[in-house]
Amino acid sequence: MKKQAKPKLAFFDFTDCEGCQLQIVNMGNSLLELVKLVDIVNFREAMSEASDDYDIAFVEGSISTDNDVKRIKKIREKAKVVVAFGACASIGGVNGIKNLHSLELAKKRVYGEKSDKVNTIKVMPIQEVVKVDYVINGCPPYIPEIVSVIKCLLLGKAYTVPNYAVCVECKMNENVCRYEKDEECMGPVTRAGCNSWCVNNGNRCYGCRGLVDNPASDGQKDILLKYGLKLEDVLKHFTLYNASSGDKYEQSFA
Repeated sequence: MKKQAKPKLAFFDFTDCEGCQLQIVNMGNSLLELVKLVDIVNFREAMSEASDDYDIAFVEGSISTDNDVKRIKKIREKAKVVVAFGACASIGGVNGIKNLHSLELAKKRVYGEKSDKVNTIKVMPIQEVVKVDYVINGCPPYIPEIVSVIKCLLLGKAYTVPNYAVCVECKMNENVCRYEKDEECMGPVTRAGCNSWCVNNGNRCYGCRGLVDNPASDGQKDILLKYGLKLEDVLKHFTLYNASSGDKYEQSFA
């Protein structure tokens, strides 16, 4: 019997810091297991070889130029499966802060007198331009979740990102609430799935996984009640990673 060819996996980046791809390198033994199952044919962070023949595309970064739009559409045409990899690709990420102001103001602040020569558009997650098959949230993504998504992908199964607050995971991990430490934490309205990774390591949640679908009902209301917070008190600090999701953010106040 002829041995079935392994699927070909490629990594691409757009407007980002490339930290998400570094998480693949940081996977340790899981990476060794991964290369038994797929052929990595394009991965600028780790290899010099590159191929345009691929089945699966992991895409890091947000869309921020007209050229990005054309390029992501070409990737979508070639790939059987597209994965939005990390906060910039899935929700716009830090780059979305540009959307809080006019493009002209953003260009002048960054490029000064040469701003008229810069091609830029509003920041968008890739799913606003092309169909996405899987989403891996986070900045950077949580390695156990990367592994879970890859398993589902290779088995042809769907992966459902949790739609409850990070606070649920915090409680399961018996963390002291950051509000007890007089810190502003986005956990009550941020989508879980990271095992409260940041809080476990002494930090607070910055909301890099995006909003739960309906913060008013899926948020951790008992936390808000206990500390005398209103939903808008938390959401007003939610623009670091989620500024490009303006409509969803504004609807949360309705």
